[in-house]
Amino acid sequence: MKQFDVPLFYRSPLIAAIKKKRKQEDKMKKDFSSTLLDFGPVQIYLARHFGFCYGVENAIDIAFRTIEENPGKQIFLLSEMIHNPQVNADLQNRGVQFLQDTYGKQLVSFDTLTKDDVVIIPAFGTTLAIEEKLNKIGIPTEKYNTTCPFVEKVWNRSEQIAQKNYTVIVHGKPTHEETRATFSHAAFHTPTVVVNDMQEAIALSKYITGEKSINEFYKEFEGKYSDGFNAEKDLQRIGVVNQTTMLASDTQAIADFLKQVMTEKYALQPNTIEERFADTRDTLCYATNDNQTAVYGLLQTAADLAIVVGGYNSSNTSHLVELCEEKLPTYFINSADKMISSSEIIHYNYHTKKEVTTSDFLHHKEPVKILITSGASCPDALVEGVIEKLVSYFPTSKKTAEIITAFL
Repeated sequence: MKQFDVPLFYRSPLIAAIKKKRKQEDKMKKDFSSTLLDFGPVQIYLARHFGFCYGVENAIDIAFRTIEENPGKQIFLLSEMIHNPQVNADLQNRGVQFLQDTYGKQLVSFDTLTKDDVVIIPAFGTTLAIEEKLNKIGIPTEKYNTTCPFVEKVWNRSEQIAQKNYTVIVHGKPTHEETRATFSHAAFHTPTVVVNDMQEAIALSKYITGEKSINEFYKEFEGKYSDGFNAEKDLQRIGVVNQTTMLASDTQAIADFLKQVMTEKYALQPNTIEERFADTRDTLCYATNDNQTAVYGLLQTAADLAIVVGGYNSSNTSHLVELCEEKLPTYFINSADKMISSSEIIHYNYHTKKEVTTSDFLHHKEPVKILITSGASCPDALVEGVIEKLVSYFPTSKKTAEIITAFL
């Protein structure tokens, strides 16, 4: 796989040694068990896969190289590069300005841009309408485009099934940059509708089966379907693709459910499924899949608590939190600074979208066992920082250098 030039301050000697060792021992990535870092009074269990994925490293490489190659020019990011506050702050500190916020609200007017300005397309991609605006100004959108190749794979698959007259169902969060981009690219080729979860997939199925009046569709799915969508005609042949950071199991469950609905509606046989339902299993992102499967492996370990590190608006990270919360107390933090002391932690409740403070989060016993993972946009250096902070609360702990040596 291609190697990227990612700034050293995002790297971690500890994490690098662990990942290298695990990769050597498990080249086929079939072992999803956790990695034990035994510091003595505190035992850290790391997920098999976590941190920067291919798409994120590609985006960071392009972004920092773009800054170096364009001294004196105005450099803009269409929106957040990735959903990590430290990375975005680093880019802003180097003079990069955001044109929009993560929800698409305009921060800098396109009218102020000139053809001499540089605009970086983020890893999530962007809509065809925004590409057209920038191209009309004279800004080439392909030159500094960091769109993740696995997001583009979803777009390409959407185009392929569109050519066979399937409507695209996008499983994603409607306001997320990637979903907006995928919706735009799919809708250019075929009727498209977004479902956020299984509940919405079930609601959509009722228009397929005729259980609900077609006229109700336009109100229930307002803002989630493409222009000219004909719910009576356009739900007769469908295929499901996803926002790549959703829970892979959720996307698969939604696809399986809608496939069954179509099978029953049209009395399909196994060899005739594709008459009504497209096979799109190949659109699931490998990194999302690996990180989520690694959490399932991590949760096989009996522990006292879990810590998930990443940006609060990171979709893939929130799903890792969701998985951990099902089994044990889980704390979602974006840096080691959120651990105020050995007895207090500030963490994010992604259900209420607010930070909360919890006391006595570390159990007063030894050894305390802690599960740790991070999102695909989280630098390994942040994870090492969290580990160092946790270990500092136990004076008799082994030093990090000893742990690194064990993995060399």
